[in-house]
Amino acid sequence: MQGIKETHFTFPGQTGFYRGKVRDVYYVGDKIVMIATDRISAFDVVLPKPIPCKGQILNQLAAKFLEQTKDIVPNWVLDVPDPNVTIGIQCRPFAVEMVVRGYLAGHAWREYKAGKRTICGVSLPDGLKENDKLPNPIITPTTKAKEGHDMDISKEDILKNKLVDEKDYALIEKYTYELYTLGSQIADSKGLILVDTKYEFGKKNNTIYLIDEVHTPDSSRYFYKDGYEERQQKGEPQKQLSKEFVRQWLIENGFQGKPGQVVPEMTEDKIKEITMRYIELYENLTGEKFVAYDFEKDILERIELNVKKSLLS
Repeated sequence: MQGIKETHFTFPGQTGFYRGKVRDVYYVGDKIVMIATDRISAFDVVLPKPIPCKGQILNQLAAKFLEQTKDIVPNWVLDVPDPNVTIGIQCRPFAVEMVVRGYLAGHAWREYKAGKRTICGVSLPDGLKENDKLPNPIITPTTKAKEGHDMDISKEDILKNKLVDEKDYALIEKYTYELYTLGSQIADSKGLILVDTKYEFGKKNNTIYLIDEVHTPDSSRYFYKDGYEERQQKGEPQKQLSKEFVRQWLIENGFQGKPGQVVPEMTEDKIKEITMRYIELYENLTGEKFVAYDFEKDILERIELNVKKSLLS
């Protein structure tokens, strides 16, 4: 089973190309063609080997969740012509990602554990434990780095540095809380807790759109609801449904994306394990059985054909 590491297409009317951490983005007129490859990143570093099925899983999850959230905010999607592809409106992205947290986990916990009680300008009370529910959801934005690490930033600094104007920020802040509320309700219906997630927004013709992926395991962290309280009371790790298991494996093997650190070897067994975990994520989040695309066929040929059909229709 081979994963898609990168693509090299030339589509009719193509005007540009950008390779992100895990997606290849083709600009065609006023549209973008976003191809979800099987690359995987952690600590803002792209790991050496692709994870088969990962791109399909993330693309299909994003399509489902964008459909579920379109009554809150319009989104960029025009067509999903292939399991690995979304075609959408080309917007001007805002220079920040809106990270929203309902629980103290991941990066926020690591900062809190190091003694910080203010994260991105948001004050946190003393006495919290890892994975505790926060008194209220909080927004901890980050800058969007084309290369290297995204950086924490406060609302005040976003406005002061004019990264987003005040009126637009007020609206994307409102959308972020509403999206997180809906995402939490959907997760709850699946026996899950939406711990934290991030949203990205863009603007075109004075309309703000929700862009990129939404509520996927690469952009979100989930806990299993069953047993959450008991595990917290006992101080036990939570059972997670997210990409955190990849980060933990890297940490255990001495890698956190810092200078001089070497990515540990990803064996075939480790790659297969990660694929199976992503399939588990998909099936738990959707309640549907995952159906992998046909690996006997040329995946890149299929993608190219489906994209061209959509663009020419």
